[in-house]
Amino acid sequence: MFAVYAASPQPDDPLAALTVGTRPDPTVPDGWVRVSVKAASLNMHDLWTLRGVGIKPDQFPMILGCDGAGVLDDGTEVVLHSVIGAPSWSGDETLDPKRTLLTERHQGTFADTVVVPARNALPKPEGLSFAEGACMGTAWLTAYRMLFVKSELRPGQTILVQGSSGGVATALIQLGRAAGFRVWATGRSEEKRALASELGAHATFESGARLPERVDGVFETVGKATWSHSMKSLKPGGVIVVSGSTSGPDANAELQRLFFLQLRVVGSTMGTRDELADLLKFCAITGVRPKIGTELPMRQAEEGFKAMLAGETAGKIVFTH
Repeated sequence: MFAVYAASPQPDDPLAALTVGTRPDPTVPDGWVRVSVKAASLNMHDLWTLRGVGIKPDQFPMILGCDGAGVLDDGTEVVLHSVIGAPSWSGDETLDPKRTLLTERHQGTFADTVVVPARNALPKPEGLSFAEGACMGTAWLTAYRMLFVKSELRPGQTILVQGSSGGVATALIQLGRAAGFRVWATGRSEEKRALASELGAHATFESGARLPERVDGVFETVGKATWSHSMKSLKPGGVIVVSGSTSGPDANAELQRLFFLQLRVVGSTMGTRDELADLLKFCAITGVRPKIGTELPMRQAEEGFKAMLAGETAGKIVFTH
């Protein structure tokens, strides 16, 4: 079958590992289902896979793609949940020490077909396109969990989204606006700030700019480059929710500010199947839809990878069949 895959780990030149070609058709284990992929979205995780981060060398070649939407053999249209827990685990699967994501141990969605546990294929709501559904499982689910599960914030409070053009950041802006938060966002360029405004941000600021007032919560996916600004932007008792560190993980913790102002720093990773089901219902009820910045045929996947590597994103990058 057709597939876009990582041939081998390439830490210094990830695109050198990217291969557009064919791979064997997958077998379907008991309790799993086959999904004909209609759309799949690109995530930073796919670039890390090309670099060999989070995946053992003997797992290559690995079909890329954590997210997807498609059709079961019986014609059911589905959105995929990419967190796969151990069969014996019960409870929040993101806390399962043996959990894995598609593309870490199991082949991903950038292909004609993907196989997943039956519980990981959720019915796609009517009115949600395959391309929109393909954005839900990683970026939008991560944002949903950060905002509604981990932050403990309430509608009406003010939040700051650092870095306004990535997949998680754009989802946070849209979800926050739809849920009644006052949403502020930062962006490195006028174009990125304009995108945040278009998506519903009430105000935008240059990266690192002094804010008119401190905020109740900051949502971090950038890391080292924005961390100090995030800490300084919080009200006493405020919270930073962190789900990534694209600019580097080794930020100064600023412990004196942390304890003196009684700030909270909360980590968040992906989300559960039940949270994805709730997210899909939220989108159906509110009409909010992912911002898709680029949609490409899957055979042109390299263009999307180059744009993400260069930081030239304006919403989600989606590949379609």
